[in-house]
Amino acid sequence: MANYKTAEEALSIIKSGDRVFVQGSAATPQYLVRKLAERAPELRNVEIVSISTFGEFPLADEQYKDSFFINSLFVSANVRDAVNSGRGDYVPVFLSEIPHLFRSGILPIDVAIVHVSPPDKHGFCSLGVSVDIAREAVISAKHVIAQVNPQMPRTHGDGLIQAKRFDVMVEVDEPIPEVDYSLRLTSKEQTIGRLIAELIDDGATLQMGIGGIPDAVLSCLTNHKELGIHTEMFSNGVMPLIEQGVITNEHKYRHPGRVATGFIVGNRKLYDFVDDNPLILMQRTDYVNDVHIIRSNPKVTAINSAIQIDLTGQVVADTLGMIQYSGIGGQMDFMRGAALSKGGKPIIALPSTTNKGISRITPIINEGAAVTTTRAHVHYVVTEYGVAYLYGKNLRQRAKSLIDIAHPDHREHLEAEAFKRYRHL
Repeated sequence: MANYKTAEEALSIIKSGDRVFVQGSAATPQYLVRKLAERAPELRNVEIVSISTFGEFPLADEQYKDSFFINSLFVSANVRDAVNSGRGDYVPVFLSEIPHLFRSGILPIDVAIVHVSPPDKHGFCSLGVSVDIAREAVISAKHVIAQVNPQMPRTHGDGLIQAKRFDVMVEVDEPIPEVDYSLRLTSKEQTIGRLIAELIDDGATLQMGIGGIPDAVLSCLTNHKELGIHTEMFSNGVMPLIEQGVITNEHKYRHPGRVATGFIVGNRKLYDFVDDNPLILMQRTDYVNDVHIIRSNPKVTAINSAIQIDLTGQVVADTLGMIQYSGIGGQMDFMRGAALSKGGKPIIALPSTTNKGISRITPIINEGAAVTTTRAHVHYVVTEYGVAYLYGKNLRQRAKSLIDIAHPDHREHLEAEAFKRYRHL
């Protein structure tokens, strides 16, 4: 029998010194997060663990620094200041390995707070649009609090949890967060999208990250055939390609005929599309991001973004100098999986310059910046000025290829710096 209580009663399980997991992305349990913040005066040193969270996140506010410590596994905008100012920290880890941290006891969870659909007639709730690392958090946590929301889609796959697994349930009825990156695509992103689309073969299995460039790529694939999806996440751009018959998933070795993903972020139309849709298979990240699983699919084409890349091919994707901006996430998981897939193509995409006109292709990476993807893992790099293929090329050849796709205003400087380093180009 479901154990429904008020938020205040449910959150009384949490005590000072606990490690608390909060489900992330579009499934962030915002109501319970707000209610937990109200308990701040009576709590001290509660560690909050999560990947990217959406919406307001008052637990990261400076006024609550003695009550909550943000130990982020992927830094989002709402916790960035806390992580970089001493009220929190960041754990560098591949998305595929986070469930192991919970399971092994390296990061044991005292309380997990999750956001689920109402129980079905068999007593199962769904973790909805964010199964990823939340599945393992529910399984391994000592206590689980569920925010139950009829506006959370019921999804198929690894996210089905029996309601009796929850210590306590709290009813809410509120919209889940929505995003639509396609509404603000820049001309650079659209050009990059077209260039990447030209690299994608019919019958390929796609992985794409979040943001404008992946949506731009998807908008350019309407003339492709028999594509598949095996990705850590997807957004709105996948839905029309399914409806048009471009995405059929028929060539995939893993889960043919179905879209495999760890989490979903999009608009309400997308959430309604995935609701109780057997086509969409939600999976935990230690499976969907497993390199062995990824590489078993044909022509895996992994599309990931970067903040900066140096002339050797080192990719910075989660730091701005010494600032922890986001996280390692699944980039390396899919870059390596695509490289090992038969006919696969790992792709790094980035505009040639920042909004301030600073070149993103640089002689060396910024001081304090961290390498997300090593130069040995990089194959294709795409800017609005073209495609550089680095695999098998030596350092001088790499530098020349990257300079060729840099912004024209910066090529002379990059050539001079490369000549100083290599004595020849």
